[in-house]
Amino acid sequence: MPKWLKVYLSGVLMGAADVVPGVSGGTIAFILGVYERLINALSGVNKDSLCMLFKGNVKALWQHFDGAFLLSLGAGIVTSIFLLAGLITHLLLEYPSYLWSFFFGLILASAYFLISQIEGFTHRHFAGLIVGIAIGSSLSLLVPTQLNTSLIMVFFSGMIAICAMILPGISGSFLLLMMGMYGFILSAVKSVDLAVIATFAAGALIGLLSFSKILRYLLNHVRSMTLSVLTGVMLGALVKVWPWKVTDEWALIGDKKYPIQEHLILPWNGINFYWPMDFLLPVVFVFMGFLSVVLISYIFLRKDTNVNDGL
Repeated sequence: MPKWLKVYLSGVLMGAADVVPGVSGGTIAFILGVYERLINALSGVNKDSLCMLFKGNVKALWQHFDGAFLLSLGAGIVTSIFLLAGLITHLLLEYPSYLWSFFFGLILASAYFLISQIEGFTHRHFAGLIVGIAIGSSLSLLVPTQLNTSLIMVFFSGMIAICAMILPGISGSFLLLMMGMYGFILSAVKSVDLAVIATFAAGALIGLLSFSKILRYLLNHVRSMTLSVLTGVMLGALVKVWPWKVTDEWALIGDKKYPIQEHLILPWNGINFYWPMDFLLPVVFVFMGFLSVVLISYIFLRKDTNVNDGL
């Protein structure tokens, strides 16, 4: 597989994850081995890059920002969001327990993958893990609010959501759901509302360029502790993607209903519990999600075809 295609497919998988509330594109990027390269590329705004810009040195600026990598990855993300937005929302509405089961397994395996990157795990890292779990579970249990949908709010929603999207464990689409903007933004994407899409993208771009610098600093100076907290946040987010839940309150957004308040139940406590469909199949999807991470890691992280080489 050509290296540019691997990067593009990494973007496709990241975009698919970013559409689902509770799953982070940053998590997928970490699994695929492109996370730190992405952060380094996005945090390239500095005095040197500004000098290149003012001098019109496009070639040097392209190399400075790892342009080929960002273009391939970004194209994959945009392609996935536009093509899969309708499919993912359909699955969330029609087969929620199976979709959540799949992502439960995916996040569980991702957390294991992330924590395995920590060298010399100590009680300090364990404390960071607990703090992260508290943050992740607290965010997952928040009840959505409803903000106005002016272009100013769309802009700031883009800034906030993109910061979460590049953090492993925190879902940008989930924060959009918490702000009551998820359905509005998703509808704008499906109907190709250029004003809303452009405003959201502008906020996302500014958020990316600023927040990526903070992330780069943390990964370079306190990497192990940062990974511990992010792993905890990821484990805490499992509360959101627990497959067995009952919806207490729905919100009508456009012509479709979205769950906004739910409570978790044990798999055998459903009102009309049916063993194969309500327990066995979700467990199968959990294992499928877990094995998907193993398979993706094997394909994308083999040393002889590392995506960091060449492109």
